[in-house]
Amino acid sequence: MIDLRQRSYTKELMDGDDIPFDAMAQTLKELNVVNTRLGGHAITISGVRQMIRDQSPVRICEIGCGGGDNLFALHKFCTQEKIEASFVGIDINPECIAFAQQQYAMLPCQWICSDYAAVNFDKNQPDIIFSSLFCHHFTNEELVSMLQWMKQNSRIGFFINDLHRHWLAYFLIKYITKFFSKSYLVKNDAALSVARSFRKKDWQHLFQLAGIPKFDIAWRWAFRFLVTCKK
Repeated sequence: MIDLRQRSYTKELMDGDDIPFDAMAQTLKELNVVNTRLGGHAITISGVRQMIRDQSPVRICEIGCGGGDNLFALHKFCTQEKIEASFVGIDINPECIAFAQQQYAMLPCQWICSDYAAVNFDKNQPDIIFSSLFCHHFTNEELVSMLQWMKQNSRIGFFINDLHRHWLAYFLIKYITKFFSKSYLVKNDAALSVARSFRKKDWQHLFQLAGIPKFDIAWRWAFRFLVTCKK
Protein backbone atom coordinates (compact mmCIF):
# COMPACT_ATOMS: atom_id res chain seq x y z
CA MET A 1 0.00 0.00 0.00
CA ILE A 2 1.22 3.46 -0.83
CA ASP A 3 1.60 5.88 2.07
CA LEU A 4 -0.27 9.09 1.25
CA ARG A 5 0.11 10.73 4.64
CA GLN A 6 2.90 12.95 3.28
CA ARG A 7 3.56 14.31 -0.21
CA SER A 8 5.70 12.13 -2.47
CA TYR A 9 8.72 13.73 -4.10
CA THR A 10 9.28 10.96 -6.65
CA LYS A 11 9.94 12.67 -9.98
CA GLU A 12 7.39 12.39 -12.76
CA LEU A 13 8.51 11.36 -16.24
CA MET A 14 6.85 14.48 -17.63
CA ASP A 15 9.37 16.60 -15.76
CA GLY A 16 12.18 15.23 -17.92
CA ASP A 17 13.81 17.38 -20.60
CA ASP A 18 14.16 14.72 -23.30
CA ILE A 19 10.52 13.93 -24.14
CA PRO A 20 9.82 13.62 -27.89
CA PHE A 21 7.22 16.02 -29.30
CA ASP A 22 4.84 13.21 -30.33
CA ALA A 23 4.85 11.73 -26.82
CA MET A 24 4.26 15.14 -25.25
CA ALA A 25 1.47 15.94 -27.73
CA GLN A 26 -0.37 12.68 -26.89
CA THR A 27 -0.04 13.46 -23.20
CA LEU A 28 -1.35 17.01 -23.58
CA LYS A 29 -4.33 15.81 -25.61
CA GLU A 30 -5.22 13.31 -22.89
CA LEU A 31 -4.86 15.94 -20.16
CA ASN A 32 -7.35 18.07 -22.08
CA VAL A 33 -9.80 15.15 -22.08
CA VAL A 34 -9.31 14.69 -18.32
CA ASN A 35 -9.84 18.41 -17.69
CA THR A 36 -12.97 18.41 -19.84
CA ARG A 37 -14.65 15.25 -18.56
CA LEU A 38 -13.63 15.39 -14.89
CA GLY A 39 -14.39 19.05 -14.37
CA GLY A 40 -10.93 20.58 -14.45
CA HIS A 41 -11.88 23.31 -16.90
CA ALA A 42 -15.05 24.06 -14.95
CA ILE A 43 -12.96 24.61 -11.81
CA THR A 44 -10.62 26.97 -13.67
CA ILE A 45 -13.58 28.95 -14.99
CA SER A 46 -14.98 29.10 -11.46
CA GLY A 47 -11.67 30.54 -10.28
CA VAL A 48 -11.86 33.33 -12.85
CA ARG A 49 -15.51 34.01 -11.98
CA GLN A 50 -14.49 34.57 -8.36
CA MET A 51 -11.72 36.95 -9.34
CA ILE A 52 -13.48 39.31 -11.73
CA ARG A 53 -16.53 41.51 -11.26
CA ASP A 54 -16.80 44.36 -13.74
CA GLN A 55 -13.17 44.42 -14.88
CA SER A 56 -12.92 44.56 -18.65
CA PRO A 57 -10.69 44.12 -20.43
CA VAL A 58 -9.01 41.48 -18.29
CA ARG A 59 -5.54 39.96 -18.75
CA ILE A 60 -5.19 36.36 -17.52
CA CYS A 61 -1.89 34.51 -17.14
CA GLU A 62 -1.37 30.77 -16.62
CA ILE A 63 1.96 29.53 -15.32
CA GLY A 64 2.75 25.97 -16.36
CA CYS A 65 0.28 26.33 -19.21
CA GLY A 66 1.17 23.02 -20.85
CA GLY A 67 -0.69 22.60 -24.12
CA GLY A 68 -2.89 25.67 -23.63
CA ASP A 69 -6.22 23.87 -23.14
CA ASN A 70 -7.04 25.76 -19.93
CA LEU A 71 -6.54 29.11 -21.62
CA PHE A 72 -8.66 28.03 -24.59
CA ALA A 73 -11.46 26.99 -22.21
CA LEU A 74 -11.25 30.42 -20.58
CA HIS A 75 -11.27 32.10 -23.99
CA LYS A 76 -14.54 30.33 -24.85
CA PHE A 77 -16.03 31.30 -21.48
CA CYS A 78 -15.03 34.95 -21.82
CA THR A 79 -16.38 35.07 -25.37
CA GLN A 80 -19.74 33.65 -24.24
CA GLU A 81 -19.92 36.11 -21.33
CA LYS A 82 -18.83 39.04 -23.55
CA ILE A 83 -15.76 39.65 -21.40
CA GLU A 84 -12.90 41.26 -23.31
CA ALA A 85 -9.88 39.14 -22.39
CA SER A 86 -6.29 38.55 -23.40
CA PHE A 87 -4.05 35.77 -22.19
CA VAL A 88 -0.47 34.88 -21.32
CA GLY A 89 0.73 31.29 -21.27
CA ILE A 90 4.06 30.50 -19.61
CA ASP A 91 5.77 27.11 -19.70
CA ILE A 92 9.41 26.11 -19.39
CA ASN A 93 8.99 23.20 -21.81
CA PRO A 94 9.44 24.25 -25.47
CA GLU A 95 7.47 21.21 -26.66
CA CYS A 96 4.44 22.38 -24.66
CA ILE A 97 4.66 25.90 -26.05
CA ALA A 98 5.06 24.58 -29.60
CA PHE A 99 1.99 22.37 -29.16
CA ALA A 100 -0.07 25.22 -27.71
CA GLN A 101 0.86 27.56 -30.57
CA GLN A 102 -0.03 24.84 -33.06
CA GLN A 103 -3.37 23.93 -31.48
CA TYR A 104 -4.61 27.39 -30.51
CA ALA A 105 -3.21 29.77 -33.10
CA MET A 106 -6.50 31.72 -32.99
CA LEU A 107 -6.19 32.45 -29.27
CA PRO A 108 -5.33 36.07 -28.30
CA CYS A 109 -2.41 34.84 -26.24
CA GLN A 110 1.24 35.67 -25.68
CA TRP A 111 3.11 32.38 -25.35
CA ILE A 112 6.31 32.54 -23.29
CA CYS A 113 8.80 29.67 -23.06
CA SER A 114 10.48 30.34 -19.72
CA ASP A 115 10.68 29.53 -16.06
CA TYR A 116 7.72 31.50 -14.72
CA ALA A 117 9.90 33.13 -12.02
CA ALA A 118 12.19 34.63 -14.68
CA VAL A 119 9.35 36.48 -16.41
CA ASN A 120 9.28 40.24 -15.86
CA PHE A 121 5.94 41.84 -16.69
CA ASP A 122 7.26 45.38 -16.16
CA LYS A 123 4.18 47.65 -16.07
CA ASN A 124 1.90 45.17 -17.87
CA GLN A 125 1.06 42.84 -15.00
CA PRO A 126 -1.76 40.34 -15.52
CA ASP A 127 -4.98 40.97 -13.63
CA ILE A 128 -5.20 37.28 -12.72
CA ILE A 129 -2.52 34.61 -12.47
CA PHE A 130 -3.43 30.95 -12.08
CA SER A 131 -2.05 27.45 -12.32
CA SER A 132 -3.75 24.13 -12.98
CA LEU A 133 -2.17 20.76 -12.18
CA PHE A 134 1.15 22.58 -11.86
CA CYS A 135 1.90 23.05 -8.17
CA HIS A 136 2.28 19.35 -7.38
CA HIS A 137 5.44 19.31 -9.52
CA PHE A 138 7.25 21.45 -6.91
CA THR A 139 8.65 21.05 -3.41
CA ASN A 140 7.08 22.90 -0.50
CA GLU A 141 9.99 25.37 -0.43
CA GLU A 142 9.53 26.12 -4.11
CA LEU A 143 5.79 26.55 -3.62
CA VAL A 144 6.25 29.19 -0.94
CA SER A 145 8.21 31.29 -3.44
CA MET A 146 5.59 30.59 -6.11
CA LEU A 147 2.73 31.83 -3.93
CA GLN A 148 4.64 35.02 -3.17
CA TRP A 149 5.45 35.54 -6.86
CA MET A 150 1.82 35.09 -7.93
CA LYS A 151 0.63 37.59 -5.34
CA GLN A 152 3.28 40.16 -6.25
CA ASN A 153 2.71 39.89 -10.01
CA SER A 154 -1.11 39.91 -10.18
CA ARG A 155 -3.33 43.00 -9.99
CA ILE A 156 -6.53 41.32 -8.77
CA GLY A 157 -5.22 38.06 -7.33
CA PHE A 158 -4.42 34.45 -8.13
CA PHE A 159 -5.87 30.99 -7.86
CA ILE A 160 -4.69 27.38 -7.97
CA ASN A 161 -6.49 24.34 -9.34
CA ASP A 162 -4.76 21.18 -8.20
CA LEU A 163 -5.27 17.64 -6.98
CA HIS A 164 -6.43 16.35 -3.61
CA ARG A 165 -4.14 13.67 -2.18
CA HIS A 166 -6.62 10.90 -1.41
CA TRP A 167 -6.40 7.12 -1.64
CA LEU A 168 -9.56 6.83 -3.75
CA ALA A 169 -8.31 9.40 -6.26
CA TYR A 170 -4.97 7.57 -6.42
CA PHE A 171 -6.43 4.17 -7.28
CA LEU A 172 -9.18 5.46 -9.56
CA ILE A 173 -6.79 7.37 -11.80
CA LYS A 174 -4.26 4.54 -11.68
CA TYR A 175 -6.72 2.04 -13.15
CA ILE A 176 -8.51 4.45 -15.50
CA THR A 177 -5.22 5.41 -17.17
CA LYS A 178 -4.00 1.81 -17.22
CA PHE A 179 -6.88 0.79 -19.48
CA PHE A 180 -7.69 3.96 -21.42
CA SER A 181 -4.51 5.97 -21.83
CA LYS A 182 -2.25 5.65 -24.86
CA SER A 183 0.48 7.77 -23.28
CA TYR A 184 3.30 6.13 -21.36
CA LEU A 185 3.77 9.45 -19.56
CA VAL A 186 0.17 9.53 -18.36
CA LYS A 187 0.23 5.88 -17.32
CA ASN A 188 3.31 6.50 -15.19
CA ASP A 189 2.55 9.98 -13.89
CA ALA A 190 -1.21 10.13 -13.27
CA ALA A 191 -1.30 8.29 -9.93
CA LEU A 192 2.07 9.74 -8.97
CA SER A 193 0.61 13.22 -9.45
CA VAL A 194 -1.99 12.39 -6.79
CA ALA A 195 0.74 11.15 -4.44
CA ARG A 196 2.62 14.42 -4.98
CA SER A 197 -0.46 16.57 -4.41
CA PHE A 198 -2.11 18.19 -1.40
CA ARG A 199 -4.48 18.06 1.51
CA LYS A 200 -6.15 21.12 2.99
CA LYS A 201 -3.66 21.36 5.85
CA ASP A 202 -0.79 21.42 3.32
CA TRP A 203 -2.20 24.55 1.69
CA GLN A 204 -2.83 26.19 5.04
CA HIS A 205 0.78 25.60 6.03
CA LEU A 206 2.16 26.82 2.69
CA PHE A 207 0.22 30.08 2.81
CA GLN A 208 1.33 30.61 6.39
CA LEU A 209 4.97 30.18 5.36
CA ALA A 210 4.43 32.54 2.41
CA GLY A 211 3.07 35.22 4.74
CA ILE A 212 -0.30 35.40 2.96
CA PRO A 213 -3.06 35.47 5.60
CA LYS A 214 -6.17 35.79 3.41
CA PHE A 215 -7.08 32.93 1.10
CA ASP A 216 -9.85 30.41 0.51
CA ILE A 217 -9.69 26.65 -0.02
CA ALA A 218 -12.64 24.85 -1.62
CA TRP A 219 -12.88 21.13 -2.42
CA ARG A 220 -14.21 20.38 -5.88
CA TRP A 221 -15.11 17.23 -7.77
CA ALA A 222 -13.26 15.21 -8.91
CA PHE A 223 -10.74 15.28 -6.06
CA ARG A 224 -9.37 18.78 -6.55
CA PHE A 225 -8.88 21.93 -4.55
CA LEU A 226 -9.59 25.44 -5.80
CA VAL A 227 -7.39 27.78 -3.78
CA THR A 228 -8.08 31.49 -4.29
CA CYS A 229 -6.33 34.63 -3.06
CA LYS A 230 -7.91 37.96 -4.01
CA LYS A 231 -6.21 41.24 -3.22
